[in-house]
Amino acid sequence: MTLDQMLAFGVLAGMMLLFIWGRIRYDLVAILALLASVLIGIVPADKAFSGFADDIVIIVASALVISAAVARSGIVEAALARVTGRFNSMGSQLIILVGSVTFLSAIVKNIGALAMLMPAAFQMAKKSHTSPSCMLMPMSFGSLLGGLITLVGTSPNIIVSRVREEMTGKPFGMFDYAPVGLGLAISGLIFLRFGYKLLPTNRRAAPTMGEALDIQDYVTEARIPSNSPAEGKSVAAFKTLTEGDVEVTGVHRGERRRTMPLPDARLNAGDVLILEGEPEALERAIAAAGLQLEGQHRGAVTDTAAADIGVIEAVIGRDSILVGEAAGRLALHDRHGVNLIALSRRGERLTVRLRDIKMWPGDVIVLQGPLSTLPERVRDLGCLPLAERSLRLGSARRGLIPLAILGGAMALTALGIVPVAIAFFTAAALIMLAGALPAREAYAHIEWPILVMIACLIPVSDAIRTTGGTDLIAAWLSSTASALPAWGAVALIMVAAMAVTPFLNNAATVLVMAPIASVFATSLGYRPEAFLMAVAVGAGSDFLTPIGHQCNTLVMGPGGYRFADYARLGAPLSILVVVIGVPLIMAVWPIR
Repeated sequence: MTLDQMLAFGVLAGMMLLFIWGRIRYDLVAILALLASVLIGIVPADKAFSGFADDIVIIVASALVISAAVARSGIVEAALARVTGRFNSMGSQLIILVGSVTFLSAIVKNIGALAMLMPAAFQMAKKSHTSPSCMLMPMSFGSLLGGLITLVGTSPNIIVSRVREEMTGKPFGMFDYAPVGLGLAISGLIFLRFGYKLLPTNRRAAPTMGEALDIQDYVTEARIPSNSPAEGKSVAAFKTLTEGDVEVTGVHRGERRRTMPLPDARLNAGDVLILEGEPEALERAIAAAGLQLEGQHRGAVTDTAAADIGVIEAVIGRDSILVGEAAGRLALHDRHGVNLIALSRRGERLTVRLRDIKMWPGDVIVLQGPLSTLPERVRDLGCLPLAERSLRLGSARRGLIPLAILGGAMALTALGIVPVAIAFFTAAALIMLAGALPAREAYAHIEWPILVMIACLIPVSDAIRTTGGTDLIAAWLSSTASALPAWGAVALIMVAAMAVTPFLNNAATVLVMAPIASVFATSLGYRPEAFLMAVAVGAGSDFLTPIGHQCNTLVMGPGGYRFADYARLGAPLSILVVVIGVPLIMAVWPIR
């Protein structure tokens, strides 16, 4: 072993120890590892920042933007809510989420499937009062298992197919992976159904100041237009339509007002509903029932580009000009260019229209208007802005646009027309251009520490290859496997691929391991298929770290995970994959 090889393995070992120790932020650990590698000479100075240009950085950042836009649309949440609404237990909801992302990953890129379904996980976790960390990592692992089922599920499968074609003249077909992949996916799904309990339940994304706010009793008003799903329904049916998270505290029909309407009261087109609930629930209810939110016809909304319209929460101060006044009398829109779209007053149920509610110090209001003038308007009104948090109530919705753009990107990658990085980057740009997610929110949803960690670790990991460390590993594998029975050799190749993947990424692992496996099989007189399949399964089964596959990286920030958390659930799942995968491979792909 040369000095450079020893230094490369030493940096890697030190970095892993710091990750597991957990006292230093993971992005700072990655920065220290990169600086150490440059200082001792195993990473050339001109290659130190090459990781920032790597495709995986673009893919993860774009996927976070796309996921935020899908969450904003609310469509996936609504679709899954119809299914999961019948299941109240954590286990049954988890099996639906993980099962959906697993089998969706078999036909589209697993990073796209995970980005599409992550928002639903947050919504379910919130409704069931559990931490999203119980769902996100199992979903990530499920997406990796789903990628093992078909040729297009993950990059290692495609590369392994190419190696087989070079060796035998015949590549693996689209569903040649299915017998092994399906068996592993189903086994993994059953394990994750119960294994999620191995995860710590107190992991959460770093909280923002806005999340400290506990304002759940906002009141808003919305009109029922013609052809609305709510037209002709009873109040009880409307509550069912909105998942029971919103209360109808009043119905205004012309000059008549019905306070606390009976459950069997019928709703007609033109009725104005007084709705009470938390902002997200109100937004979902208005979208599900196709209602027209108060103020959406006014110039503050119609004369301004959708991307420039926003909302702000503020508390009314003692000296505010709003004190003792009603919004209608003050003509907030005409005089100040803002719409009052919701109001919260603790301890009191409001049943009158917003324009008629007299406001008092301590009331929390939601104002809507052009982002360029909102802060100034809030100050002029004598209100104190609350800590910023994301509110979708009163913001622009673009329905199916994010899903259509994501679907197009995944179709282009599945057909091999466009590389994944280009497709996802283009999708993120189109989403912002279409107004489905304002640019300021897109940048806010990107987990920058995660991207820094990835970019720093790419050249550090590559140092193992450039110093010849991978050649040492290959030589050791060949000498060790030659003394093992056939099933032991297949298992060794699979385990080695699993072990190397976190440091080379799965595609690089296949490029290194597949030739080793094929040469080894040929030298012993075995057919190569079983060994190549073992490489594909091992490279696609990175359950031990957040850095080997972009799906694991994608959930690290939102789930609030630490580096060592992955091995808690990933180590037993890795053992399960080896125990079940090796016999399956041997049964489906005879070595002689």
